Amino acid sequence: MSRGPQQTEDTPVVQDSASAKSRPRRKGPGPFLLIVMPGLVAMTGVSVFLASTGGLSSVLPQGSNAADSATSKVDGSYVPWLRKATKACTVVTPSVLAAQIDQLSGWSDDTASLSQQGIARFTDAQWRTWGRDEDGNGRSSPHDAVDAIMALGRQDCSLVHEVTTLRTKGTVNGDLVDLTLAAYRAGTGAVEQAGRVPAAAQGFVRQVKARLPQYEALVRQNPEQNSNQAPAAVLTPPVTTLTVTSPFGSRKHPLTGVTKLHTGVDFGAPQGAQVSAARDGRVEFAGMTTAYGNRVVIDHGTIGGKRLETTYSHLSALQVTVGQSVTTGTPIGLVGSTGLSTGPHLHFEVLLDGQYTDPLPWLTPAR
Repeated sequence: MSRGPQQTEDTPVVQDSASAKSRPRRKGPGPFLLIVMPGLVAMTGVSVFLASTGGLSSVLPQGSNAADSATSKVDGSYVPWLRKATKACTVVTPSVLAAQIDQLSGWSDDTASLSQQGIARFTDAQWRTWGRDEDGNGRSSPHDAVDAIMALGRQDCSLVHEVTTLRTKGTVNGDLVDLTLAAYRAGTGAVEQAGRVPAAAQGFVRQVKARLPQYEALVRQNPEQNSNQAPAAVLTPPVTTLTVTSPFGSRKHPLTGVTKLHTGVDFGAPQGAQVSAARDGRVEFAGMTTAYGNRVVIDHGTIGGKRLETTYSHLSALQVTVGQSVTTGTPIGLVGSTGLSTGPHLHFEVLLDGQYTDPLPWLTPAR
């Protein structure tokens, strides 16, 4: 165990009485140096050791501030993607994946490392294996949070298969979540050689699992995503071509510069293109707003006991009025760039019981 810096004291010098009388008397160390300083030094040494070994988080108070700081890094907009990323394997849950990302990066894209990129800290070689364009914006990048979440989910699920095989053969023992996280940190070979979670991965596993309760609470706060079943594709595309220019999720607004939840998905379309109702319903709102420009909100009734609504924003013209009944495909407006907008597009939202959810899984494939 490394130790903190050792305090030293000068060795007293023995002087004769004459010499002592001729010189000012030196004062010895005061009570602070004798009593308080050694304790501070010892505490510093322990803190340095714990930080270097990954054990510091286990001794810090786990109060409400810790929970708030963790869950404030990610909002409910990522829950659908966390759920989708872990759908292929039951061992890694959305909460586990979120806690793993928190431990890796604190959900921050910034890193001093040139080799590890994005919130999931992928290397170039890893990204070539696991990375894909998941949100349909035309690029695959570890700096795209949605792409990174899905890629890490694929990697973890592959590790689940490897460690499950080893445990079935009796080569390793332990909890599958622990073994999977250990294989991520130290490699499957290290897990197999140790026959359990190797020492090199124990701190990482402990820290990820310490974050789990916070992210389990986050998932519970988004009940529409708790089911393992994806939402039924019950909505018709509101525009002819579904070209995603900005996906659902947290982003920095291009005009205000504020990073917050992008509550819908932006479809690129030319000025004046037709926008149609995605499903039968009743127009709840049709008018001008400051941020959304010309906006239409349609109530589609309930699905599975939950109220379904869609919104259509930044329209150049409105073609419906409040209270009007519409059917699937009814013209409701034209694509525009009204409100806070950088160019012609449709901002399309889906709300389930008043909660924003990713619109893409709700849409039937474009024809």
